Amino acid sequence: MTGGRRRKLLLSKIYGFGCGKTSFKEDHSQIGGLGFSRVVYCNEPDCLEAGVRNYCDNYVRTTKYTVATFLPKSLFEQFRRVANFYFLVTGILSFTSLSPYSAISAIIPLIIVVGATMIKEGVEDWRRQQQDIEVNNRKVKVHQGDGNFHYSEWKNLRVGDIVKVEKDEFFPADLVLLSSSYEDAACYVETMNLDGETNLKLKQALELTSSLQEDNNFRDLKAIVKCEDPNANLYSFVGTVEFEEQQYPLSPQELLLRDSKLRNTDYIYGAVVFTGHDTKVMQNSTDPPSKRSKIEKKMDRIIYLLFFFVFIMGFIGSIFFGVATENDQVENGRIKNRWYLRPDNSEIFFDPDRAPVAAIYHFLTALLLYTNFIPISLYVSIEIVKVLQTIFINQDIHMYYEEADKPAHARTSNLNEELGQVDTILSDKTGTLTCNSMEFIKCSVAGTAYGRGVTEVERAMDRKKGSPLVHERINGLKNVEDFSDSNTTIKGFNFRDERIMNGNWVNEPCADVIQKFFRLLAICHTAIPEVDENTGKVSYEAESPDEAAFVIAAREIGFEFHKRTQTSISLHELDPVSGKRVDRLYKLLNVLEFNSSRKRMSVIVSDEGGKILLLCKGADSVMFERLAKSGHDFEDDTKENMNEYADAGLRTLVLAYRELSENEYKVFNEKFVEAKNSVSADRESLIDEVADEVERDLILLGATAVEDKLQNGVPDCIDKLAQAGIKLWVLTGDKMETAINIGYACSLLRQGMKQIIINLDSPEIQSLEKTGDKDAITKASRKSVLEQISQGKVQVTASSASSEAFALIIDGKSLAYALEDNMKKLFLELAISCASVICCRSSPKQKALVTRLVKLGTGKTTLAIGDGANDVGMLQEADIGIGISGVEGMQAVMSSDVAIAQFRYLERLLLVHGHWCYRRISSMVKFRLLFSNN
Repeated sequence: MTGGRRRKLLLSKIYGFGCGKTSFKEDHSQIGGLGFSRVVYCNEPDCLEAGVRNYCDNYVRTTKYTVATFLPKSLFEQFRRVANFYFLVTGILSFTSLSPYSAISAIIPLIIVVGATMIKEGVEDWRRQQQDIEVNNRKVKVHQGDGNFHYSEWKNLRVGDIVKVEKDEFFPADLVLLSSSYEDAACYVETMNLDGETNLKLKQALELTSSLQEDNNFRDLKAIVKCEDPNANLYSFVGTVEFEEQQYPLSPQELLLRDSKLRNTDYIYGAVVFTGHDTKVMQNSTDPPSKRSKIEKKMDRIIYLLFFFVFIMGFIGSIFFGVATENDQVENGRIKNRWYLRPDNSEIFFDPDRAPVAAIYHFLTALLLYTNFIPISLYVSIEIVKVLQTIFINQDIHMYYEEADKPAHARTSNLNEELGQVDTILSDKTGTLTCNSMEFIKCSVAGTAYGRGVTEVERAMDRKKGSPLVHERINGLKNVEDFSDSNTTIKGFNFRDERIMNGNWVNEPCADVIQKFFRLLAICHTAIPEVDENTGKVSYEAESPDEAAFVIAAREIGFEFHKRTQTSISLHELDPVSGKRVDRLYKLLNVLEFNSSRKRMSVIVSDEGGKILLLCKGADSVMFERLAKSGHDFEDDTKENMNEYADAGLRTLVLAYRELSENEYKVFNEKFVEAKNSVSADRESLIDEVADEVERDLILLGATAVEDKLQNGVPDCIDKLAQAGIKLWVLTGDKMETAINIGYACSLLRQGMKQIIINLDSPEIQSLEKTGDKDAITKASRKSVLEQISQGKVQVTASSASSEAFALIIDGKSLAYALEDNMKKLFLELAISCASVICCRSSPKQKALVTRLVKLGTGKTTLAIGDGANDVGMLQEADIGIGISGVEGMQAVMSSDVAIAQFRYLERLLLVHGHWCYRRISSMVKFRLLFSNN
C-alpha cells in the first residue's frame, strides 16, 4: 500500500471504539499535585520556565563504570576478595623492616592478579559503552523553530522539543503523539523491546492536533503539557495539554515510549515529555551489578578460617617470643642466649627491656612469614582455568546456530561454575521460548477436523512414548505420506489437507459452511493489506501474529483479502459454482474490538445482496454460551476437536455468525453510536453492554487452531531441565491467555495440572475502578490478592499427600501487590510449592523484583534468560543472566553473562558445561588447599 493511499485511511472508522475520545476522570484532578508536577513547554525548550525546571538531558548510560569511577570502583571490586585485601596489607608491610622478604616478591603477584582482572572488567564495560554510543548518536528530525525539521542526535534532545519520527524508526524519548501521516492521527507502535509483545499497538493523538500534518504547521505551535512525574509504570500515563486556551486530558493512548518502534505509519510528530533516565524504559532498568560465584564466596570464608589459624600461630609464637626476650641475659651490652639469631643487628626485636613491643613486631613478621598459607596463586590458577573454560563454551559446535551464524559466547568468566548449580530458571516468553510467529495448522469446520500437521508438543509426547514419528499423525489416524519434505515456505501457514487445499473444499459435504468459515477469517480482523506493485502479491500488517495467520490461511484456501477502505473490505473469492475467482465487496459497518474482558471480536458487514451479517470469533468460554438454539449442530464434535487441539498445545478460537435484519441493525447502531460518543467514566462498559446485546443467537461454524511456534527443541529442553531438578518460571509481558497457551505448548503446563489463577477481574474490583476512587481500589485489590494467595496455599497444603501438581498463574496488577513487603513471603511460599509459575503482563521492573525475591528468598542459584531490552533488569538481578541473540536487538546480550542463540542450548550449557566447570573448579580448589601448601 502506498503512503498516499494509507494516509487517506481513517483508522478510527475501522477500529470501532478503541480510539475514542479521552474523558476527564478523577485521575486528572491530581495534576499539579505531589507526583504530578511535570510541566512541558512544547516547541519552547529554551524558554525561561523550562530552564528553571532543569530536566535531565537525553543521554543514556548503561555502563558499570565511567572514566572517573573505573579505578576506584574496580579496585573496590577487587579488594572485596578477602585474599586480595590480605595481600594488599602484607604488601604494604613488606616495605618495612619487619618483612622477612623483599617487597617486590609480595607486590608483583598481587599487581598481576588484580591488574588482569581489572583489564577484563574494563574490556567488558567498554563493549557496553560502544552500544551506548551507538544509541545516543542515533539521529531524529527535530523542529528548529522556523517550520523546518533537521536531523539531530538523540543525546541532544530536550524536554519540549517537537520531533518527527519516520516509519521503522525507534522513538528517541517518551513522546506525546501530536499527529501522524493518517488523517485521524493514528499510528501503529511495536513495543517488543518494552514488553516482549510482537503484536502492534494502535495509538491515536487528540483530535485538536490531528490536523498538524505538515512541517510548517509547527512554526508557531504553542502548547503546555502537565503530567505525572517520571515513574516505571509502562501502562499508565496521566496528564493534560493546554492548547489554544483550552484544556484536554491525556492518557496512555497518546504516549509513545522510548525504544518502541513506529510501524505501518509513514511518520508521526510528537512532543518530548520525558528524556534520558526519566523515560519509562530507563526507570525500569537497574544498575549493572557485581556478580560473584558461590565458590568464590566460599573461598573467602575458607581464607577467613586460614587467616584465623595464621593469626593464632603468630599470636602464640609472639607470646613465647616475648617471654623468651624478657628472660634473655645481657653481658657487656650483648644478648647471650640467642646469639645465633644475630640480635645485635636489631634495636627492638631482642631488647629485654622492651619485650612487649618486640612481641608485637614478631607477631607482624610472623603474619608476613605465614602468607604461604593464604594461596594467592590459587586465584591466579582459578582465573586461568575459568578463561580456558570460557574458550570451551565459545568453541562448542553443539551450541553453534548455523542459520544465524551465532556461536555461544561467555561474556564473563566469573560465573562458569555457577552454571552447574542452577536451581531456578526465570525465562521470558516471546523470542526466548517462541519464534515470534504464529502458524495456522488445523481447523474444525462443521464438526469435521481438518489439517494434517504435527505440533512440537505432539512430537515431544511421541518421543516420550518411544514411538518416533515415521509417519505424521492425523486426527488419530496414521498417514502414509510423510510431510517432512514439504514444509511450507509461507510464513504463518503450515496447513496440509488435500480435502481443503487447491479448491477441493467445494467437494466436501459441508462446502457452504467451509465457505462461510474462511470468508469470516478473511473479513473479521483489523489487518491492513499491502500490495507489491511489481509482483502483485499481497502481504498483511496486523495487530497480532495470530490475526495475520488467519488472513493468510483464508488467502491460501481461496478467500484473498486484498483491499480495505474506511467503509469496505474487498476479497478475491473462489466461486464454488463457476470454479473461478470473483471479486466480492463487503460494506464495513462496525468493528467490535477484542479485549481481555470480552474475549471476542466481531465485525458487522453488508454483502453485495444487502444482507447484514455479524461475524464473530472468540474464546470458547464466551462463544458457546452465545449460540442460538438452532446454532448448536456441530457443538459436541467441535468441542472434542478443540480438546485435541489443546492437548497438542494449540491456541483455539471459535467462529460463529448471525444475520441481522435492517431494523435490528438500526436499533443496535443508534445505541452503539450513543455509547461511543459518551464522555462518562463508564463509557467502555456502555459500549460492551451494547455489543453484548447484538452478539447473541449466533450460528456455530467451527474453530481454528494456531501454533505459537516454539523454538526448536524447547519442550525437550524444558523436560530435561525438569528431570535435573531445575524449576522454570515464565515472566512475560503477554496477556494471560497467551501465556497459558504457550505454557501448554512448551510442556510447562500439562493437562490435569490444577491452575491457581490470581487476578483482579472480580466484579467488586471492576465496579470500584469505574468510580475512580484510587484508595478504595488499592485497598480492595490488596485484600483480594492476599485472599487468593492464602486460598492457593490452602489448596496446595491440602493436596500435599497426593501427587497432584499445581501451576501458579498471576497477572501484573496482582503481582504488584504480591511483591509488597507484607505479602511477598507468602507469595514465594506458594510459588515454590507449585510445579510451574507463570507471571503475565509483567513490567521489566516486576521481572527484576520477582528474580530478586526468588534469589534472596530461596538462597539458591537463579538464572534469568531473555532476549529484549525489557529483560535487562531481570538478567542483571539474577545470579546468572543468559541473553538470547534473537530478533529484539542486542540489549539483553550486552547485559548478559552468557549469550546463546537458541533456548535449547541451555540444556547443554547447564548440564554439560555447568557440571564440568563446577566439578573441575571445586576439585582444583580442594587440591590446592589440601595438598599444594603442605
